[in-house]
Amino acid sequence: MRLSGTPTNGVHPGSLVLRPTPRLSLLVHRRSLAVAVVLLTLLGAAMLASACLGQTLVPPGEVWAALRGTPGPYDLVVMELRVPRIVVGALVGLALGVSGALVQTVTRNPLASPDVIGVGHGAAAATVGALATGVVPSPSAMPVVSVLGGLAAAALVYALAWRNGLQPNRFVLTGVGIGVALSAVVQLYLADSELDAAEQLKLWLTGSLNGRGWEQARPLAAVLVLALPALVWASRAVRPLGLDADTAAGLGVRVDRMRLGLTVLGVVLAAAATGAAGPIGFVALTSPQLARRLTRTPHLPLVASGLTGAVVLVTADLVARVLVPPLEIPVGALTALVGGPYLLWLLGRRN
Repeated sequence: MRLSGTPTNGVHPGSLVLRPTPRLSLLVHRRSLAVAVVLLTLLGAAMLASACLGQTLVPPGEVWAALRGTPGPYDLVVMELRVPRIVVGALVGLALGVSGALVQTVTRNPLASPDVIGVGHGAAAATVGALATGVVPSPSAMPVVSVLGGLAAAALVYALAWRNGLQPNRFVLTGVGIGVALSAVVQLYLADSELDAAEQLKLWLTGSLNGRGWEQARPLAAVLVLALPALVWASRAVRPLGLDADTAAGLGVRVDRMRLGLTVLGVVLAAAATGAAGPIGFVALTSPQLARRLTRTPHLPLVASGLTGAVVLVTADLVARVLVPPLEIPVGALTALVGGPYLLWLLGRRN
């Protein structure tokens, strides 16, 4: 692999070019690369802390021994209870962070997120429908139904917002309207259902990693791996879409097709994350903006956004577990508690 990044070869001094093969080259922002390394380090530290801390304190050495397969007294706590949950949290945060960056790039709106375009509401409505008809016994047993509901809701929003092209503002407003309608369906079910079923659904709607394990981690990891080629394409596509539509079209970019592709990719990632852990709010909203401020790039950085989402969600889940022992706060409630003031600050800054 060859590296180049000097001003003499036409590359900005703040960037470098990776050429793994003569026909393939990637432009990498130096600061973004440094931020990604720092975020990976923070993610590793947060995952280790989450494996060690809780009602049972586990020394880091015992965690490492359990990961290597060495028999020890903490094998059940580490390998059966904590590690699978931590992996699910990291994968969900990664998917939500990237999804938020894609949606905000398409809408050109830092207040947009997959929830705004109906993914979370569609997943919740699909859950309600499956529970009401008896298709599945509990929300935790139906990630596939949740994913399909999120995809269907986003497709409906896209179809209704299309008028000789996709206008970002109309897309967002249509998503808000569809989300309100789907929320009403969920509320009606909660009002008429039995207490046990309503409590199960309310916990799932809050978003929680409690009880999540390899059964949820494997499908989400498979989605992320299969999406890697599309994400490589998306990392290039977000650069011209950072410009206005007329300028991007003047550069030869097929704006509508590119927006559609980025939207589909973002919705798939958000729907898969929602199916794994329920609708967890504000991670997809805040992570891309935090990553952009760290990297100082003109466009939303996908890698840094995903890593920021993973760090935020793993850390939030750790705090939710140890904040009020022995009670466990759903991580979705904690992210909403922190994300609400951030949203108000962002609104005030825009005004």
